[in-house]
Order: sequence, then structure tokens, then C-alpha cells
Amino acid sequence: MQEWALLAVTAVLIIVAVSYVAPKLGVAAPVLLVLVGMGCSQLPGAPHLFVEPEWILVVVLPPILYSAAVNVPVVDFRRNFATIGALSVLLVVVSAFGTGLLIWWLLPEIGFAAALALGAVISPPDAVAATSIGKKLGLPPRLVTILEGEGLVNDATALVLLRTAIVAITASVSFGSALGDFAYAVSAGVAVGAAVGIVSVWARARIQGQPVLTTAISYVVPFLAFIPAEEVHASGVIAVVVAGLITGHQSARRFTAHDRISERTNWRTIQLLLENGVFLLMGFELTSVIGAVADDEIARTLVLGALATVALVVLRVAFTIPVIALLRRQQRRADAFTGKLESFVDRFTARGPTPGEEKRYDRGIRMLQRKQADVAFYASEGLSWRGGAVLAWSGMRGVVTVAAAQTLPEDLPYRSELILIAFTVAILTLVVQGGSLPLVIRWLGIRGNDQDHERREYARLAGELVTASRTLLESSTLCRENGEPFDEHLLEQTLERIIAMSEGIEKKLTEQDPDMSMHQRFELQRMMADAQQNALLDARASGTYASHTLEKAQNFVDSQSTRFM
Repeated sequence: MQEWALLAVTAVLIIVAVSYVAPKLGVAAPVLLVLVGMGCSQLPGAPHLFVEPEWILVVVLPPILYSAAVNVPVVDFRRNFATIGALSVLLVVVSAFGTGLLIWWLLPEIGFAAALALGAVISPPDAVAATSIGKKLGLPPRLVTILEGEGLVNDATALVLLRTAIVAITASVSFGSALGDFAYAVSAGVAVGAAVGIVSVWARARIQGQPVLTTAISYVVPFLAFIPAEEVHASGVIAVVVAGLITGHQSARRFTAHDRISERTNWRTIQLLLENGVFLLMGFELTSVIGAVADDEIARTLVLGALATVALVVLRVAFTIPVIALLRRQQRRADAFTGKLESFVDRFTARGPTPGEEKRYDRGIRMLQRKQADVAFYASEGLSWRGGAVLAWSGMRGVVTVAAAQTLPEDLPYRSELILIAFTVAILTLVVQGGSLPLVIRWLGIRGNDQDHERREYARLAGELVTASRTLLESSTLCRENGEPFDEHLLEQTLERIIAMSEGIEKKLTEQDPDMSMHQRFELQRMMADAQQNALLDARASGTYASHTLEKAQNFVDSQSTRFM
């Protein structure tokens, strides 16, 4: 037990150290962790480490997917649903059959079903490395959303396909039954995930204001979605993703600020340890995986893994070309449709509501506003061919490939070789594609959204928020919760501060360097917080104040400091 505890502590320290160093080296942490894991496995006295694949698929994968899904905006996911679906379903199927046929041709004695099972194992990319690099280097937000969405959904397709292929090894499976199983797995997974997401949000909203309790509930939500879905032979992956999307979408409306901050902070830590822990384990287990293969088969197996990697890259590039062509066509159509939609909206609003249909008119206005926003998004957020090149090169494999490979039946011929092929694909894509992706992005010269545009957009939104506050303060019906009026002097002071904020936002829209004053303000506030913290340390050292008074003051200083981090 102490040995396992020591290994866990060492792994956490390695993950933290590598995650700190990797950005300074310009390398994605998963890539570096795989290499570190490979190096650690060669150290004298390194233990033989094997983790049951069910632990990764049932214990590690659900929280990883949930933590990612919670942070994906539902609006962006909806707008890119067709692209995400094409990459996470069609491309996975094409990749599985393409590489399966290749492996079957090169290794015919294993049979097509086993080759297809391996193809399903190596078909789903892991978006962790790509999105971490992309966010750091400022990829367009739409491209990052597509990569994140693909990484969330493609695991479900691969695991359902793997399940079907394993059944086909010992029994016949028709195309119709396989398609029916997939449709059932997805639809039932959506139903289970939606139910868990809605109920969990409702339960957490009932105890809001207690972030420790609500965060504790969030820890079990991915398992509440995954396990029941798998028990009814649905897709646990889809269930977890749907539950996460619903939770993330409803959090702004149903949870308090403290609940959201607590959940976000804790889940980021969990995500860091679990995701990176799997990549470290991947590198560490490689020695054992190679050792399970006969010496005279190692070279051939590694070559097969390299050929499968090349095939996956070629298939992804070929699939990406029509996807980008369709997205560019969508952008042109949206640009041409913008004027027509604006004319229709003007006519609709000019007509106004008819008596008795005010609510219906308001719903129509909201629908038209959403349609306008969608069209504006498609017109302005199109992906160029350079973005398509990044999308095509972001095919790194990870968690699911490593775990699913080890779920292949024990009596399967050439099982050790198939597992080594999967590990080879995962490590080659991570090291080669993941290691070179920053260079590809810089070479292509891809940039995200225009910073001036984002600044103006943020200022407009902030202006709307300030206007809402000002309208509330100037309302004649404003009163306290007990029905008593607010103090007039307090209202005047608050209104003056809101007016000053409004003027500052207007100034931000017209300044040549609007960030200068904001940065100075944040710098000044941080210096003030540091001064308060030093004074509090002196007070703590003097022993003058009671401990509960010091704790209360520390919480106040911490809350002020976090506003300017």
C-alpha cells in the first residue's frame, strides 16, 4: 500500500512539474509527459505497473469528459454540430474501416473483425494536446470549439464500434443490427445524460450558496450518467457529455457565483491530474507492452503501427478537405443571406405586435435575434484552408486508445501485437503531430479573432450590464427584501459609481489604447491587496487579534485579490 501511495505522490509531482515546464519549452504537456513516462520506465528498479483498462474507462474517462463538456458553450456546440458530428462519427467510422482493412491486408491471419476492432481503438483523436496548444497560440475560437466537440463525441462512436467488432469476432453481425445498436446507444445515452443533468442541476440549485456541498455532488454526476447508461447498453460517453453540457449551460442561471467558482477551480485540478496522469501512464506502460511481444515480432509490429499512423493522417487530411469546402460555402451563403434577413427583421419590427399577441411577437423577436446572431457567426467565423490544415494535423490519440486497446479479448490471436500497434499509434501521433503542431500553427500564420473587435464587443456587453444596473437603481419600485426602502445616500453613491462605470466603458470604446488604464487599475488594486496582506501578516504575528477575526479578514483580502488575478 505504501508503494502505491509513493507512486501516486511521485506521479502528481511529475505532472505538476511537467505542466509548469512545458509551456516554457513551447511543448504540450501531454507530449512531454509521454516522453517522461518512457524515461521513468527505464530507470533501475522501476516497478512493473499495469492499470486495469476498466479503471480508465469507468473511473478516469467519465470525469475527464464531464469536466471538458461543462466548459463547452452550448451555443457554440450547436452552431458547429454538423461539423462536430461529421468528424466524430463519419471520420471515426472511415478511419476504423480504413485502418482495419490495412491491418487485415498486412496481417490476414487475425481476421477482419479483429482488425476492425483495432481500427476502432485507434480511430478517435484526443483533443487535449491540440486544444491546449491552440488556446495558448491563439487559434480561432471556432476551430478550438470544433476540436473540443470532436474530442467529446468521437469516443462514443469508437467504443460502440469496438463493442460491435468484438461481438463479430465470434458471431455474425449484420449491418442493420450494427446500425440499430449505434442508434440505440446514442439515443438512450442522450436520454440518460439529459435526465441526470436536469436532476443534478435541480438538486444543486436547492442547496445553492453552499459551494462545498454542490461541488461534492458534481463529483458523482459523471458516474451517475455513465454507469446507468452502460448498464442498459447505451453510450456512457454520450450520457456524460450531455449531462456536462446541460450543467454548464444551466450553471449561470441556477448556481451562485461561489458555487460556479468552487466547481470550476476544483474540476480544473481534477482534469489536470487525470488527463495528464493517463499520458504519463501511457509512456510508462510502453516497456511492458513491448515486453509482451515476442522479440522477433517487435520490429514488424512497430512498422505496422507506423503504417497505421500514416493511414490515419492521410484519411483525416482527405476527410478534412470537403469539410472545409462546405464550411467556406456556408460562410459565403451566410454572407449573402445577411442583408435579406436584416430587411425581414426591419419589416417585422416596424409592423409591431397586434393586440393580444404581444407574447408571440416577443418570442418571434427573440427567434429572429438568435437567427441573426447565427448568420453573423457563420459569416464572420468561417475556417480558412490554413485552419483546415491545423484541423487535419490535430489527430493525436490518447486516453481511449490506450485503455480500449487493453480491453481486447484475452484469447484473441496476436493480442499483444495489436495492443503494441495501438500504443505505437498513440505515441507517434502525440510526439510527432503534437510536438510539431505549434510549428505548424506558427508557419501557417493563423491568428484568432481581432483583439480590437473582441475589446469593442466586450465593452458593448459590459455597457448592457451597466445599463441593467442603472435601470434597477432608478426604478421607483426598488425596495429591500423586507419591503423597506434603501437608504437614499447609499442609492446615490451606488448610482454615481454606476454612471462612472458607464462613462469609463464609453471611453474604452474610443481610446486608442483602452487596455492601458485597465491594466494600471488592476496593477494598483493588486498592490493595494499586497499591502493589506502584509498588514494582516503583521497583525497575525503580533497575536493582538483573535484567530476567528484574522480568518474573517483573510477571507476578505483573498476575495478582493482574486478579482484581479
